[in-house]
Amino acid sequence: MKPIKQILSSKTTFLDIVKAIDLGGYGYVAIVDSDDRLQGMVTDGDVRRCLLNSTNTIRALINDSPRTILSETPFEEAIATLKELHLKHMPVIDSNNILLRMIALGENDFTTKDNVVVIMAGGLGTRLGELTKNTPKPMLKVGDRPIIQHIVEQFRDHGYRKFIMCTSYKREVIEDYFQDGKKFGVNISYVNEHKRLGTAGALSLLPDGLSSPFFVINADVLSSVDYDDLIAAHNASQAVATMCVRKYSHEIPYGVIECGGDGEVLDIKEKPSYHFNINAGIYIIDPIAIKTVPNDTFYDMPQFLLDLKESIGKINSYTIDDYWIDIGQPLDYELAQKSLDVN
Repeated sequence: MKPIKQILSSKTTFLDIVKAIDLGGYGYVAIVDSDDRLQGMVTDGDVRRCLLNSTNTIRALINDSPRTILSETPFEEAIATLKELHLKHMPVIDSNNILLRMIALGENDFTTKDNVVVIMAGGLGTRLGELTKNTPKPMLKVGDRPIIQHIVEQFRDHGYRKFIMCTSYKREVIEDYFQDGKKFGVNISYVNEHKRLGTAGALSLLPDGLSSPFFVINADVLSSVDYDDLIAAHNASQAVATMCVRKYSHEIPYGVIECGGDGEVLDIKEKPSYHFNINAGIYIIDPIAIKTVPNDTFYDMPQFLLDLKESIGKINSYTIDDYWIDIGQPLDYELAQKSLDVN
C-alpha cells in the first residue's frame, strides 16, 4: 500500500496536514522529512481531538512515536500485529527509518479467493543485457522489492493468495526467495520448464484440479489493474479467456502520402496518428482451456488464444486504462524505477 505522505518543514501548517489526509482518502497521513525518514503519523482521529481541545499546533497534532514494522517482517506476522494492536494501518520502515510503504487491514485480509494466479517467470530477459546476466528478470528490483514481489503483493492485497510460478532460467533464485510463500502471506507452488515452452506452453504443466478461472500474468508486468473488476468482467462475458489490452498510439512524424497506381496523389495526411490495442500480458483462462495446450511444445499465448477462439469459443478483451508497464528493455526498467513514487 503506497503511503500518503506530507513532508514536514518550517512552513508546514495544520491545514496542510488536514488537506493531505482528505486528499489521500485513507484517514491518515505519514509525516516525513525531505529524505523520507518517518517523523510521525496523523490520523483523522488526531485532527478531531485537536479541534475538540481547541488547539491547532503541529506539535499537538503529530503522533511522533507511532508503531512501525520493519520491512523484513513476514506479512502474516505484520497482519497479526495489526489485529493484536487493533490498528487499521502501520508504517513499514527500513533500518534507517525510511518510510517504504504502509500495511493496512482490509476485508481481503480475512478471505482467500479461489482463483489461482499463474506467474510466467521463466523468461531469459536477454533484451535487458547485463542486468539479467546473474539475476532472472522477475527478481530485478523496482524500488526496494523484486518486480515479481510487487505482482504477488498486489494480488494478495486483492485477496488472491494461491500462486503457481512457472520458472526456468535461474529458477533457484526465485524459489529460494519466495519458498512456499508463507512469509508473504500467500501459498506458492512451482512448475519448472525443462526447456523453453513459450508464454503458453507452460500451462500444460499446471496441476489437475483447477476449478475456477485463473489469472496468467507475465512476471515483467507492473500494473494497477483492478483484478476484482477484471474477473467480474470475464465471468460476465461468458468467454473462455480474457486478454487485457492497452491502448497504444503512434504518430508518424512525416506527411503520409496516398498514391494511386499511376502515381497520382490521392490524399495527404500530415503527421497522422494511428491507434492500436496491444497485448498487456495479463489474462484470465478457464480451466477447460488447459486441455488444448500441447505437451512439451513451444507455444505462445497469442497462438493459444487464436486456437481457443477456433476450437472452443469466445475470447474477450479487457482494456487497462490505469498504470501499466512492461519491463522488457533497459529504458522500461528505468521508467519503472522513476514511476514508482507516483503510482
